[in-house]
Amino acid sequence: QVQLVESGGGLVQAGGSLRLSCSTSGRTFGNSAMAWFRRAPGKEREFVAAINWSGISAYYVDSVKARFTISRDNAKNTAYLQMNSLKPEDTAVYYCAAKSALFGLYTTAREYDYWGQGTQVTVSA
Repeated sequence: QVQLVESGGGLVQAGGSLRLSCSTSGRTFGNSAMAWFRRAPGKEREFVAAINWSGISAYYVDSVKARFTISRDNAKNTAYLQMNSLKPEDTAVYYCAAKSALFGLYTTAREYDYWGQGTQVTVSA
């Protein structure tokens, strides 16, 4: 059984920072591509960032480029999303996702096999 558990969400003022963590168990983390998605109130789930199995390659949605950084520590079976210069429009439930893949980056939700329960990020103006 694969489990993904997000943590690190919370309430922050605009311009502030948060770091989300996604800890995994039940599979070989190092063989997985990882991603972060988010769902804002009343909106569809949106891709945020993806990282390949080694951590060398990453991809971001335009709205978070230069503000968010996705990373991973395969020794700790954990992926991260560092979020800086947060804006009220970043308010959402953030989900991490995993896909068994040794190559490539994946940006659509249907490509991912495993999901966490989500962590709430609220950015006040």
